[in-house]
Amino acid sequence: MCIKPKKELLRIAKTDKGVFIDSKQKMPGRGAYICKNLECLKLAMKKKGLEKSLKVNIPKDFYEKLEEFLKD
Repeated sequence: MCIKPKKELLRIAKTDKGVFIDSKQKMPGRGAYICKNLECLKLAMKKKGLEKSLKVNIPKDFYEKLEEFLKD
């Protein structure tokens, strides 16, 4: 994964209601950061980096939603 300033990363937040894309980096709850490119997302999926950081299972449809978000 890349090393970049926090402002250049995308935050994924885990709250008691689920896992969300936190593009404004303001949501409460545990957060994990990922680069805004598809290669980093694929690596995070392969190594289960977000799941380990957030301590939760992340459904495949969330990764698909995240991939669409990064393509835009």
